[in-house]
Amino acid sequence: MVVAKERVTQIPSNAKLRTKPSLSILALISFIAAFMIARIFSSINPRAILIIAGVHIHHFWYGIALLAIGGWIGISVENERANRVAAILFGGGGGIIGDQVGILLTLSAHAYWASFTYTLVIIFLAFASMLILLIRYNKIIRSEFTEFLRSDAGLYFGVFLEVISIVAISRTDNLVAIAISGALAILALLIIIASSIRRIRARL
Repeated sequence: MVVAKERVTQIPSNAKLRTKPSLSILALISFIAAFMIARIFSSINPRAILIIAGVHIHHFWYGIALLAIGGWIGISVENERANRVAAILFGGGGGIIGDQVGILLTLSAHAYWASFTYTLVIIFLAFASMLILLIRYNKIIRSEFTEFLRSDAGLYFGVFLEVISIVAISRTDNLVAIAISGALAILALLIIIASSIRRIRARL
């Protein structure tokens, strides 16, 4: 009797991760487009809603469906065209869900036009854009940031950011503002310490 041996494929420990920044940009553009289209459509046709058996089907369900389809294509098919389709569907689904983030957070249809919806979307877009830039241009950014820390401007910027952060903390009672200012203060302190260490080493 012949026993078939199971073949185990091992991934090398030094294998490099492959990033797809172009697909990230495509998904981000799709997110923005879907969010804008959903907002414009809701503004023009506020009464255009889908009701099934007396239940209002909010369009974030369409977004969840697009996320599921895009994610399934992305993990199931290894093809350049399929990857683009998956990125577009995934980003579009995220944009539609982002359009109704106010309803999802408060469970109230009246929160659809709440101002914090725009704030959350803007924060997400800023974070996603920075992350994509860091992934795509990490070597250039790291080199430029290192040169910045070595210069006098890095030390001055750190001191300036530290002072502004401390002033902001002392003048607000908002916990979110305090947390953000505290994080910036820590970052500024690290910049000051790094710049000071480099200056000391340069003199030795």
